[in-house]
Amino acid sequence: MKEPHLNRKLTLEAPTRTSDGAGGFSEVWQALGCIWGEVMPRGSGREAEASELNLKVTIRAAPQGAPSRPTAAMRFRDGARVYYIDAVTEADAAGRYLVCFVKEEVGA
Repeated sequence: MKEPHLNRKLTLEAPTRTSDGAGGFSEVWQALGCIWGEVMPRGSGREAEASELNLKVTIRAAPQGAPSRPTAAMRFRDGARVYYIDAVTEADAAGRYLVCFVKEEVGA
């Protein structure tokens, strides 16, 4: 595997629920920390909607269950850009990096 170029400072965010005071809740995003990553386009072999981009984000690996290890319920923020995580897997057999398959919603 070619070494990734971890040149983007991404904020890892997780959804949290807060009470709305009327028996319901609202969902807000809480920053968990900053992670350096490489953001690249991914060729999925299928047509995506015009309003979203399919990308892959490569980051340094973190152990299963660690708060710094992304899951499909989380997202990355890169300034005004937001990448919603679809799936996470090891990038290589050595387990040094993780690949996160993400979608970015874009304006029409």
